Amino acid sequence: MAKFLTLNTHSWLGEDPQKNLKILGQKIIKEDYDVIALQEINQLKDSPATTNNYYDLKNQHQLHEDNYGLKLVEYLQQQGVNYYFVWTYNHIGYDKYHEGVALLSKQPFTATKSVLTSSMDDEFDYHTRRALLGKTTVSGQEIWTISSHFSWWKDGFKDEWARLENSLQGETLPLVIMGDFNNPENTPGHDLIINSPLGLKDSYLAAKEVIGGPTIQKDIDGWEGNEQALRIDFIFVSEQFEVSKNQVVFDGKNEALISDHFGVECLVK
Repeated sequence: MAKFLTLNTHSWLGEDPQKNLKILGQKIIKEDYDVIALQEINQLKDSPATTNNYYDLKNQHQLHEDNYGLKLVEYLQQQGVNYYFVWTYNHIGYDKYHEGVALLSKQPFTATKSVLTSSMDDEFDYHTRRALLGKTTVSGQEIWTISSHFSWWKDGFKDEWARLENSLQGETLPLVIMGDFNNPENTPGHDLIINSPLGLKDSYLAAKEVIGGPTIQKDIDGWEGNEQALRIDFIFVSEQFEVSKNQVVFDGKNEALISDHFGVECLVK
C-alpha cells in the first residue's frame, strides 16, 4: 500500500502560518505519507539563499532559507522524520514571493525534472506555470510523481495540460499526478484529464471508500465571486492502481483548516 497527500498550502499568507506548518508536519508524521505534493510553496524574493545542500533542479531558481517547503522538511527532521525534498519556481506571487510547487518523498528521487506547462516563461506573469516531476519508489515500485498548479480553463488549462501530457508520453512507469487543477469535476478540464491517453483515473471517483468532497469553499483567491463549494484539488493515478480510500483533510472538521484549500489524501495499491 502507498499513501499520497496533496495540498495547496497558501504558505506564509494565512493566519499564524508557523502554527499551520507544524499542524501539517504533525499530520505527515502521523499518516506516514509516501509522497506529498505541495503548491504555493513560497519564499520571500529578498530573503537569504540557503546554504543547505538540498536536492536542486538544474537551472532552477535558488532556494531561500525561508522557503516554506524547506522549513517543513527541517521541522520534520527536528522530529526525527526525514523526507527528500525538491522545489521548482513558477512566478512572483503577491508581489513579494517566489511561488512554486514541491514534492516530498520518503525514498530518494532517482530523477527529477521541471516541465514548463504555460505558453510564457516570465516570472512577472502569474500565468507562468511549471509541473514538478519526481521519479521515486513506493512499496518497492518505481513511479513518477507530479506536483502541479494549473491555470483556469479560460486562462489556458487545455494547452498547459497538453504540454504536461506530451512530456509524459512514452513513459512506462505508473503516474501519480497531484495538485491544484483549478478545473472542477464535471467541467471540460476535468473531462480532458479523465480521457487522457495517459490512462488516468480520479482517485475520488475510483476509491472504494470516500470521505469528504469539495476542496474549496466558495470565494477564495482566484475564485472571487464563486458561490459554491468545489472540488478542484485532485490526485490522478494510473489505471493499474487500485484506490482503497480517498479523503479530504484539513477541512476544519477532522483537522484544523490550515489553508484556503483543503488537502486530499489517497491510499492505493
